[in-house]
Amino acid sequence: MPKTLIIVPTFNEINGLERIVTRIRAAIPAADLLVVDDSSPDGTGELADRLAATDRSMRVLHRKEKNGLGQAYLAGFELALSEGYEFVVEMDADGSHDPQSLPAMLALAEDGADLVIGSRWVDGGSVVNWPALRKAISRTGNWYSGVMLRSNIRDITAGFRVFRADALRDLDLHAISSQGYCFQVEMAWRLERTGHRVAEHPITFIERETGQSKMHAGIVVEALLRVTAWGIEATLRHRKSALAARRSG
Repeated sequence: MPKTLIIVPTFNEINGLERIVTRIRAAIPAADLLVVDDSSPDGTGELADRLAATDRSMRVLHRKEKNGLGQAYLAGFELALSEGYEFVVEMDADGSHDPQSLPAMLALAEDGADLVIGSRWVDGGSVVNWPALRKAISRTGNWYSGVMLRSNIRDITAGFRVFRADALRDLDLHAISSQGYCFQVEMAWRLERTGHRVAEHPITFIERETGQSKMHAGIVVEALLRVTAWGIEATLRHRKSALAARRSG
């Protein structure tokens, strides 16, 4: 298979890490695995080191402090690009993303998609064990992002993804500063608006059984504010371009 790196960010995921590593290995045994741990106080980083000691294709990147999901992924992207990987995978450590979906998602990337999103909100996708409020927040966030950013992506906030490394190289990753939901929105939107091909593959998302969700109100507020600002900026830029075209014509 093409050279692939699976990035799994962790913070206090000691109860589920070994299980998800085992599942990844069963689904994609030829891929390399990078755990990016933000100095978890529960010992997740130490467990990751022990697992990596018996797995030549697994590494651990220890970060000194908890800097957020976006920065964890950007650190993984930097490593992947520097080492010549062809595809880069994002997935959660809590078991909500089923590694068995990866072969189909990677196949779409090999067929030419620059970004493949494991989507909950396309035909065939679903969510298990989410309360109604959580579903409403996710659906509303995706709808609002689509309207404000003029995006055709149905699940732009999803965190289960396959990137073509060449597409990541096309972006200015140093300009990405978002976290959480907003990081996923920004990455997908930047690729979509620059003409890269985005595909969505239906998945079943299963809410975590162990550990604590990292979702909080601040993440939602950040996404709302940033998406609104990007949408307004894009609209003003579009109107300015249209006005200039009319004047020149």
